[in-house]
Amino acid sequence: MTNTLYYGDNLKVLRESVADESVDLIYLDPPFNSNANYNILFRSPDGQGSDAQINAFDDTWSWGPDAEESVDYVTMSGHHKTHDLLTAMLGFLGKNDMMAYLAMMAARLIELHRVLKPTGSLYLHCDPTASHYLKLLLDGVFGAKNFRTEISWKRSSAHNDAKQGRSQYGNIRDIIFFYTKSEKNWTWNWLFADYSEDYIKSFYNKKDLAGRRYQLDNLTAAKPGGDTKYGWHALKRSGGDWETDFDDEYKKPQPDTEYHTAYPYKGRIWGYSKDNMLKLAREGRIGYTKNGTPRYKRFLDEMPGVPLQNDWNDILPAKGQERLGYPTQKPLALLERIISASSNEGDVVLDPFCGCGTAVDAAEKLGREWVGIDVTHLAINLVEARM
Repeated sequence: MTNTLYYGDNLKVLRESVADESVDLIYLDPPFNSNANYNILFRSPDGQGSDAQINAFDDTWSWGPDAEESVDYVTMSGHHKTHDLLTAMLGFLGKNDMMAYLAMMAARLIELHRVLKPTGSLYLHCDPTASHYLKLLLDGVFGAKNFRTEISWKRSSAHNDAKQGRSQYGNIRDIIFFYTKSEKNWTWNWLFADYSEDYIKSFYNKKDLAGRRYQLDNLTAAKPGGDTKYGWHALKRSGGDWETDFDDEYKKPQPDTEYHTAYPYKGRIWGYSKDNMLKLAREGRIGYTKNGTPRYKRFLDEMPGVPLQNDWNDILPAKGQERLGYPTQKPLALLERIISASSNEGDVVLDPFCGCGTAVDAAEKLGREWVGIDVTHLAINLVEARM
């Protein structure tokens, strides 16, 4: 099954070719119900444009037999909460294009839930057109308790829509919903972003003799135990800074030298035994405040960075050589981030609306197995050429 492209309706492919609980991570970037006709301008092998245009897909929906069939599919699936939710949506929205789109999505989300492993995750990429409805469907299929976060991806810079007469805020972000199949146990790898220059200047504003930036951190702890209530000896020679007094010989003070014994402040103890504190001092990991209190030197080059949050404004749209001419192409860096965070090497990544194959390309580069599905021959051809 893995490292396979399927051409066809993903609902049929999922039912017939993808086993229960066989996938570790699902990323889907389905049509957004934008009512747009997407066309791709093909390029010749030398990169020059040609006159040939093929309709990649029509992101348009209307209520009809396919929508009725999707509702029936949800009813027969045994997902009673999803059925009740879809019925309520139908009563609220009526039999229109939005409801046709949601019925299609509901049936597929049920199958995606089936094929996902208990430790697996799903990321659904959408825009504000239908995101509020899709969130309800995801709650119905996966359970509201398994919603993890809503990621905001800034997909473009500001648009000058005012000149075009637009009477509302510019829309420059997409939404990515992150769900897990289990409530307490799922694959997760923390990712980190670089510190900002302002943060570095504010918090890592000291440098050692080698030029390494560091900040001074607390050396005390709250929980008692072991050799952790000793006095810590420091000295400061005339014109110098505080340094560790390894000799501990207060009976023989040196001229022009100031001595100080530091103790943890009230209610605290040292976080290290005296032997370990001396070891840190010999390794150059102890610094001092102006009054001689020892502090831990935390070096910037040893820190992983800022834990990644759910506002992603640092990944630009696909451009340059990465750009394949596919109208809804997402940047490789975006998929690499998602796959790195929610899967491990050897895991299986599934994209049921694979388009030009960014998800499967990222999975391949990161040492994951992959499955891609798309209903357009153009997409399959693009992915085959890309891979």
